[in-house]
This record gives sequence, C-alpha cells and structure tokens, in this order.
Amino acid sequence: MPELKHVLVTHSEQVRERALQIVDAHSEWLFEEEGGREAARQFIAEAAMLHDIGIFYCDAPRIFCTGEHKYIEHGYLGAELLRREGLPKHALVAERHTGSGIALEQVLREELPIPERDYCPISLPEKIICYADKFYSKSHIDEEVSLSKVRENIWRYGHDAILRWEELFRLMEEKV
Repeated sequence: MPELKHVLVTHSEQVRERALQIVDAHSEWLFEEEGGREAARQFIAEAAMLHDIGIFYCDAPRIFCTGEHKYIEHGYLGAELLRREGLPKHALVAERHTGSGIALEQVLREELPIPERDYCPISLPEKIICYADKFYSKSHIDEEVSLSKVRENIWRYGHDAILRWEELFRLMEEKV
C-alpha cells in the first residue's frame, strides 16, 4: 500500500500545482460561483488532491491498485466516497475528470461499467482539474506527458472526446 499512496499523492500534487498555475495565469477568471478567487484556489487545491481517490477500489497492478473494480470506475467510485464524506462539489470533480469527460452517449454505446449518466466537466474548477490531470500519468510518475501525447491519448476515445479536449485546451490558454 505505501507504493499506491506514493503514486496517488505524487500524481495529485502534480495535478494540483498545474491547476493552480493555470488559475494564477488567468486573472480574468472571477470564480463568482465559487465565492471568489481565493475560495476557488482553495477548492481547486483540495479537489485536485482528491480527484483520483477512487483508484483504491480498482484493479490496476501497474500503479499498485489491488481492488476489484475496473479502472474506468474510479471516478464515480471516488465520487461516491466523497459524497459520503460530505464533499459533494469535490465529488463532481472526481466523477467528471476522466479523459476529457465521458458523455452519456459513450457510456451507452460502449456499455461502460459505470452508472448511466454524463461525466463531462461542467464548472470551471472541474474543467481545470480535468485538463491538468492529462499531463501526469500515474504509471510514469516522474514524467510530464507532452501535449502531443495527451492529444494522442484522447484521440483513442473518439472524435467527441478530442473536441471536448480542444475546448478545454482553448479555455486554458496556458500561460505558464
């Protein structure tokens, strides 16, 4: 279990730092729904650290996960845990961060083993964390994923996924 904790904490810290750099680079974002910039920064920092908590439930030996569920389930499983802990907004981040989001149509078409609903990021914090997450792999913890590799990874999930990714990319306009 110490290996899994190391992977989870290191990955989450990487995502948190990139997400906060993105927030800091966009002074035009007001985060009115989140209660302002400082409240949003705090929420994003927390949610980034918790977004992958569901991996504990999954079977993914490459990253030391020995649970019973398929890896695709880690988002909604983590969200269920966070809801039970009284963190409903954090739960939405966990639920909606996989890939560039997973549309209900994809869940149905591919008969994915997750509850039938839409898993695409909606709020700005959800989008920021979803985006930042793509640059850090849990199986190659010491390497940042290049933008071209991120796009290649997203393409595997189809045209709609890459369109959602390109929308996230344009929104972030990374200045870091």
